[in-house]
Amino acid sequence: MKLLIVDDSNVIRQRIARLAGDARLPNLEIVGQARNGAEALSLFVRHRPDVVTMDLTMPELGGVECTEQIVAIDDNVNILVVSALSDKSTAITALKKGARGFLYKPFTEDQLVEALLEMLPT
Repeated sequence: MKLLIVDDSNVIRQRIARLAGDARLPNLEIVGQARNGAEALSLFVRHRPDVVTMDLTMPELGGVECTEQIVAIDDNVNILVVSALSDKSTAITALKKGARGFLYKPFTEDQLVEALLEMLPT
């Protein structure tokens, strides 16, 4: 399974990347890390990941718009929104645009692993 990590915070991107290697997850291959929605779109088209972790508040192209554009390319993609509690209404909008899950920041290792497991096909 291919994973694309999208977040403007290098710390969060690295944390998700590290946790993607958790033994509870099937073989997840990280195909890219993007700092904004514009980078995410380019990487998505190039690598066609199965799962995308998506921050909402980013420069250049925000998470809601990016989610909508990615889903327009591939409506089978599993997008997990990973964002702060203050983004709750924006998160609901992202879910309406095609995201399939939501994880609040800050998150524990177990919460991220469980959320990613829910994104993976059985």
